[in-house]
Amino acid sequence: MTSASSVGDMSGTGTDELLTVGAVARLAGVTVRTLHHYDEIGLVSPSGRSPAGYRLYDDGDLDRLHAVLAYRELGFGLDDVAALLAGAGDPLEHLRRQHALVRSRIDHLTRLLGALEKTMEAQMSGLNLTPEEKFEVFGDHDPDQYADEARDRWGETDAYRESAQRTSRYGKDDWLRIKAEGEAVTQRFADLFTSGAPSDGAEAAAAVREHREHISCWFYDCSPQMQRGLAEMYVTDDRFRRTYDDRAPGLAQWIHDAVLAETTPAPSA
Repeated sequence: MTSASSVGDMSGTGTDELLTVGAVARLAGVTVRTLHHYDEIGLVSPSGRSPAGYRLYDDGDLDRLHAVLAYRELGFGLDDVAALLAGAGDPLEHLRRQHALVRSRIDHLTRLLGALEKTMEAQMSGLNLTPEEKFEVFGDHDPDQYADEARDRWGETDAYRESAQRTSRYGKDDWLRIKAEGEAVTQRFADLFTSGAPSDGAEAAAAVREHREHISCWFYDCSPQMQRGLAEMYVTDDRFRRTYDDRAPGLAQWIHDAVLAETTPAPSA
């Protein structure tokens, strides 16, 4: 089968010049053997012959060949193409028919592409859950709400790829456990903060390590440096800040300070 670009580029020569089978093959992007076969079955027969008996094609032959190749590109067999061309010699009629067929194919492929993209998003979000299970685990919170943003920001990182691979295997019970453990970590931060514990104290440092271990256990290997990056996001991104400050005003900043205090190496003597 010829390429779509060859089908689109080929047209009549616009002159009375007759073309040899080799020239037509180069123009149409097909083999000489294909043209011989089309001639043998009566699908595209050249209008002329040279004195030596070689095939010669005129503009009408090229128009018919163009129609044949276009229908082949659309998936029609040779018998079907012959039936489509039988008794209908107007090239414009074939172009209109092919236009309608291509439009239908585009619509079908567009729907298929949309379905594939949704499936890819579901896989990349790492949530192997039914809608009912998502609601049971996360309630009114949509875990996919920021999936596109996360992919845009971190999709090329090893941590993102590791997290997507690991979470794609989790079921409802895993996510319920992740949610419970994550809530326990956050509540410990909140309890320490509201009790007046210093962000650079021993208890805060233990909570920071627990936070880091929770991420490493379920999502990706969270280094101290990566945890500092998360802590910065907790105070610079209003969405994260509100999540913590709604629990206790000032909590986001305290967590940030605690993470930096625990993960920042002490200056050498």
